[in-house]
Amino acid sequence: MKTIRLVSVLTIIFALKLAGAIQKPNLIVIMADQWRPQATGYAGDINVKTPNLDRLCSQSVWFMNAVSAIPVCCPARATFMTGQRPLTHGVFMNDVPLSPNAVTIAKVLKKEGYDTAYIGKWHIDGHGRSNFIPRERRQGFDYWKALECTHNYFNSVYYADTPKKLKWNGYDAFDQTRDAIQYLKNRKSETKPFFLMLSFGPPHDPYDMVPSEYKKLFDPSKLVLRPNVPPEWEARARNMLWGYYAHCTALDKCIGDVMQTIDELGISTNTILVFLSDHGDMLGSQGQHNKQRPYDESIRIPLLIRCPALLKPKKLDALINMEDIMPTLLGLCNVKIPETVEGVDFSAYLRDGKNPNDGSTMISCVSPFGQWARSMGGKEYRGLRTERYTYTRDLNGPWLLFDNQKDPFQLTNLVNKPEYKDIQDELDKTLLKKLKITKDEFKPADYYINKWGYIVDATGTVPYDP
Repeated sequence: MKTIRLVSVLTIIFALKLAGAIQKPNLIVIMADQWRPQATGYAGDINVKTPNLDRLCSQSVWFMNAVSAIPVCCPARATFMTGQRPLTHGVFMNDVPLSPNAVTIAKVLKKEGYDTAYIGKWHIDGHGRSNFIPRERRQGFDYWKALECTHNYFNSVYYADTPKKLKWNGYDAFDQTRDAIQYLKNRKSETKPFFLMLSFGPPHDPYDMVPSEYKKLFDPSKLVLRPNVPPEWEARARNMLWGYYAHCTALDKCIGDVMQTIDELGISTNTILVFLSDHGDMLGSQGQHNKQRPYDESIRIPLLIRCPALLKPKKLDALINMEDIMPTLLGLCNVKIPETVEGVDFSAYLRDGKNPNDGSTMISCVSPFGQWARSMGGKEYRGLRTERYTYTRDLNGPWLLFDNQKDPFQLTNLVNKPEYKDIQDELDKTLLKKLKITKDEFKPADYYINKWGYIVDATGTVPYDP
């Protein structure tokens, strides 16, 4: 009799465990390239048209102060994948490889029974931008339709499981989205949870490489520019923003199509849907373009997380950095976070727990690359972003200090102003403490390049195939 009862209890326990495994949330991450958080309707940009993202925001946790650890493509993506800081995983500049032995979010979820899929731009392989990426360097993703990097959006190739080059039809983001939707539809009878990552090349420049019907939605002469765009940059900024906003609106359609699909499949309630980008884009602000700089247009990123079964929609001011996103998503999936992770798990905070951030997060540029970057003042820096202030040191000492509450467009540098001495001293003390804790020696770029054995050209760029 006791034996029968024991078997019954074990059967029930097994069934409950099985049910729990089936009920683990799915995870869909949509990552755009160089989409600054200011360029959305929900964030208040009156120029851009993003109705689907606006709707997603109303249903999501919106991190209003999300930051990219290093506002450069490869470092940000490797940091997202590993939950480690760039000087730990070594991808602190573009076109260098993330170790195939890295502990990544896909490997962790795969071990927990998730199916894994990656579609689109990869850019952490470091073996040439156009070369085939074998399975052992795919960091735990099984379903695979990706290319290291291209910004030729109408002539975009990719690889699946063989070295045969395949090609996306038309504007690549549209075809990549169709593939992602088909992947979801093909899973209708599956009981295993899945992790799907859809990674777009736009709205990264070229800004004119966008379907004409989307460019027709905008008149560059009527665009309202940010007040920190200098007069001599206005014409150029309008031309860039014309195509940039067109890219954003085209991608908004893609995001809406994914949202509609998971609704139709009946999986939206138990699916964590994430929208973010790797970094921002200056687009003429401060007389700059592209990224790498410590200004808000460059360092801040959009971050929306929706899962109706787990989270209530809300806005959060808390500082969250790129290395925090991986452990936070694992926490939401109720998956143990690896010891290799350096980021902070915000999942309990998302469920109305305590904010785990200490009030600031680090920003940096370890190795500025490209002649354009150096010519416009690009240099090594380490800094802090708080809810109110941005403080940055270069190799010579304090460089920038902005009061983002009084000066949201960062027009007045307060470094060494007598009335801000106490604030600057406190921020500097906090930054130096964080550098010590993270074992960041803050050396010139050449020190780290030589330490990791990377080979660069005269502009500090790792040579790559176009």
